[in-house]
Amino acid sequence: MSITNQRIHFIAIGGGAMHQLAIALKRNQNHITGSDDEIFEPSKSRLEAEGLLPKEMGWFPEKITNEINLVVLGMHARADNSELKKAKELGLEILSYPELVYRHSTNKQRVVIAGSHGKTTTTAMIMHVLKYWKRKFDYLVGAPVKGFDYTVNLTEDAPIIVIEGDEYLASAENQVPKFLVYQHHIGLVTGISWDHINVFPTEHVYVRQFDHFADSTPKAGILVYNEEDALASVICKKEREDVTVLEYGTPKHVVRNGITYLINTLGKEFPVKFFGAHNLYNANGARTVLSKLGIHDEQFFEAIQYFEGASNRLEKLGQNDKLMIFKDFAHAPSKLEATTMATKSQFPSKRLTAVLELHTFSSLNKDYISTYKNTLNSADEAFVYLNPEVVKHKNLEQISNEELKSAFQRQDIQIFNDSNLLFETLASKKFDNSVLLLMSSGSFNETNLKSFASKLLESNS
Repeated sequence: MSITNQRIHFIAIGGGAMHQLAIALKRNQNHITGSDDEIFEPSKSRLEAEGLLPKEMGWFPEKITNEINLVVLGMHARADNSELKKAKELGLEILSYPELVYRHSTNKQRVVIAGSHGKTTTTAMIMHVLKYWKRKFDYLVGAPVKGFDYTVNLTEDAPIIVIEGDEYLASAENQVPKFLVYQHHIGLVTGISWDHINVFPTEHVYVRQFDHFADSTPKAGILVYNEEDALASVICKKEREDVTVLEYGTPKHVVRNGITYLINTLGKEFPVKFFGAHNLYNANGARTVLSKLGIHDEQFFEAIQYFEGASNRLEKLGQNDKLMIFKDFAHAPSKLEATTMATKSQFPSKRLTAVLELHTFSSLNKDYISTYKNTLNSADEAFVYLNPEVVKHKNLEQISNEELKSAFQRQDIQIFNDSNLLFETLASKKFDNSVLLLMSSGSFNETNLKSFASKLLESNS
């Protein structure tokens, strides 16, 4: 059901998906307003360009009136939010953004990509191939994808919607994982590794959400999973006569001179611009889903050669004869280990310097930090940055440098609490035959990584 000509107010409009959804609904001829208590880049600039940036930061219940048709509630907004209270008092309809996306797509085939890691890239690969073959589809993805102007696209006539399905909760009012709200027809699980300790305090509770996802596959639905992931195999390999279950693993490939080639059933090689075991899984998962959307293997292999990746997912910032620089969203232990291992495997003769920012609630929690054991072992040298102010903001206990070294089980790890000192240290290094890998779900205290990479390459030319 297409949503048009409505007055819609966003509580917590600055969120990564929320601001993109607000922009998408504005393009669909809706009148959009919103509030937030803090908005960072790139959300701020994007909202400002669309005339949707709130004039003041904060919550203003006077903005909530009977003229509003719908209130969209972001997860950032707490249950005691003053605007939310006013909306309830007025009896306005309140939806989380996943509920709104579901309402928009009730008459579409819904493809939901779930998993602890790789869901953004897998979603982006599916989007890329569908666009390459000029198929009509809507989408919601967690990061910018090259070739697409937005991360959310909602239209009236597209028969398919491809959704990155996060396991995080929908909102303070609807505390179920987002991926359950979308009610998939085709669901994919890339892999499962405990994360979001603030919401799922034990691994058992976390894994159970994916059990619910698998069980929610409807009659005549399709469930796809990575058979080389132990937990995904246990959860998804269930005997249900009314559901088609498809597994995938590592596709046939070869790596030569730092380039990965996918190999089809006829032995033909296709060079691709991504690398690493997890990205190979992602490609095969995307291929499996696309086969059920009418894209055959010959079409997939032709299109995937031109896939340039999603933003911050092993994104190359630049290179010269001495140094290659990548940035990645890796922050959870499984993502961190996979990314460093993939980079070292792709460039085994180069010296790998890995830099990690601990930024999420889980990664800054003393009860969780031990799960990072050995995750940086593939790197020749390792740096970890932790901003004490972020720890304080999240109301967590500070973690000492010795505790971090013990958690990572790497005594030579270099710990930084000052981003300026970290990047000054990196800038003073002389790199040769090297790879620098910058990993974070944050921003290294608002550091411009592209500018830093450019200067570092120039000084090491």
